[in-house]
Amino acid sequence: MIDPFIRKLEHGADLTEDDRAELRAAVQDVCAFKAGEDVSPQGEVPRNVHVVLEGWGCRYKLLDGGERQVMAIFVPGDMCDLHVQILTEMDHGIGVLTNAKVAQISPARINRLTDNPRINLAFNWATLADEGTLREWLVNIGQRPADKRLAHLICKLHARLRAVGAADADGLDLPLTQTQLADMTAMSPVHVNRTLMALRGEDLIQTAGRYVRIPNVERLAAFAGFDPTYLHLGGTKPNAQV
Repeated sequence: MIDPFIRKLEHGADLTEDDRAELRAAVQDVCAFKAGEDVSPQGEVPRNVHVVLEGWGCRYKLLDGGERQVMAIFVPGDMCDLHVQILTEMDHGIGVLTNAKVAQISPARINRLTDNPRINLAFNWATLADEGTLREWLVNIGQRPADKRLAHLICKLHARLRAVGAADADGLDLPLTQTQLADMTAMSPVHVNRTLMALRGEDLIQTAGRYVRIPNVERLAAFAGFDPTYLHLGGTKPNAQV
């Protein structure tokens, strides 16, 4: 169950078997959440670092009228809030979009893990990759038209899931409702439905239930203007100073 977490971190550092064992030992306190539940609600005093092991989560903000804006999606292997213990109050919420299993790691345990230079390097890489993802998220919502916005989201999720062994080469399981997709793309559910129909009409995607097949990954990426560089999932890893 912890494998996606380790597989993701290995994109940022060359971990040894001892490093992997240390990470496995840290991920012991695992809680099950039902779709729609909060892991750490807005306004709460943060206590632990959270790692998604199964299912999907999100970071979100609530508006005064009850509307919700999702600002990040968490898939298996993602840490939600590495430095959250620095805050005195959650200025956003962490919730789950599907049934999920989420590990809680104490700040003290995180501090011990970061004493390991390779794990510390992997954590720092993950934080920087998250910041790059947020920048691209802002561009996606603020500048891309609806069809390219949704196509870009699909490309990003496909690449991230592939990186932890949770998607096929030409498709992915997308267990999200149109309302959830609307919260992520600043669109209405009706607009999401029409946009999905348009993408299917152009044969950019094919859907069967919640499975999204991408007939031509390069074509969809070109249409969306998707460049995976910001995910930092390829290239040479930096060396930790041991």
